[in-house]
Amino acid sequence: MTTTVKCLVWDLDDTLWDGTVLEGDRPVPFHEAVSALRALDERGVLHAVASRGDRKQAMDHLVAKGLDGLFTVEEIGWGPKSEALRRIADTLGIGVDSVAFIDNDPLERAEVSAALPAVRTYPAEAAGSLAELPEFRTGPVTAESRQRRLLYRREAERRRAKESYAGPPAEFLATLGLELTVRRAGENDLVRARELTVRTHQLNTTGRTYDLAELRALCDSPSHRVLVADLTDRFGAYGTVGLALTEDREDTRCLRLLLLSCRVMSRGVGPALIGHLVRDALAAGRRPTAEFVPTEVNRVMLVNLRFSGFEVLSQTGDALLLGYTGSSPAASGPVRVVCS
Repeated sequence: MTTTVKCLVWDLDDTLWDGTVLEGDRPVPFHEAVSALRALDERGVLHAVASRGDRKQAMDHLVAKGLDGLFTVEEIGWGPKSEALRRIADTLGIGVDSVAFIDNDPLERAEVSAALPAVRTYPAEAAGSLAELPEFRTGPVTAESRQRRLLYRREAERRRAKESYAGPPAEFLATLGLELTVRRAGENDLVRARELTVRTHQLNTTGRTYDLAELRALCDSPSHRVLVADLTDRFGAYGTVGLALTEDREDTRCLRLLLLSCRVMSRGVGPALIGHLVRDALAAGRRPTAEFVPTEVNRVMLVNLRFSGFEVLSQTGDALLLGYTGSSPAASGPVRVVCS
């Protein structure tokens, strides 16, 4: 399966625009590049900058051309582009395998490919065709995808607040007023639920994907429950950040899929949602179990399950079946969980 690009990183000079700002030019942006920026932004693909030059001059020109608001992270300086891409992925909380890079200079692309082989690279002249490539096709456009840039800008506000907070991280989380609303998925949630299965790789217990028809059938099944989770805090809404699929089997309730948006990795949402699912299963008189299929990037989800009281019961090939062995789930920490 082709990994969907979550962030396209742009070089500026002779890639986004026709000329070099540092040499005194006031270059005009390429029409094809601006069209790609706007089309991919509408789909929820983030944009970032990794470019050589003076930061203030480059940013002033982005502002002058009305393009600064389309970028979530700007890395402008003189170091290796691969290091800039690593920092961008870290800042956004995404894997480098979901980052792509466009640059007019073949040597810059080669440096990135050598250091970060998972990053897809494109020459500047490919800008006009990027929206047609399968890795940039994110499926139906949702309200969530249209707001994704705004959601990441709010995350930047949270990050700045965290950096200025003098106390320990746990105390900072407590100041956020995190509230996780868990509810049955309705028809209006299915497009976002499908988008989550396609886009989420790191915080995904099995890596399974579902199309709209499959999700609709699971919602209608008496033995299955499709749940979505929305998160808010004092800075605003994160949107729908979680998806859980459970199946009732005799005296157990099996968690067949649990995934969380990478944006909430450090918020304590994983243990809070798992704890809610455990409590719900126990209240129904069923033993909680969970399926887990390891990938190169999802080990953190196994850690979340183990710390939440799950132990391995059996293994079939790479797939694990875990069972809950605790007496009662731990408190949800800084996250308040409510049902809707």
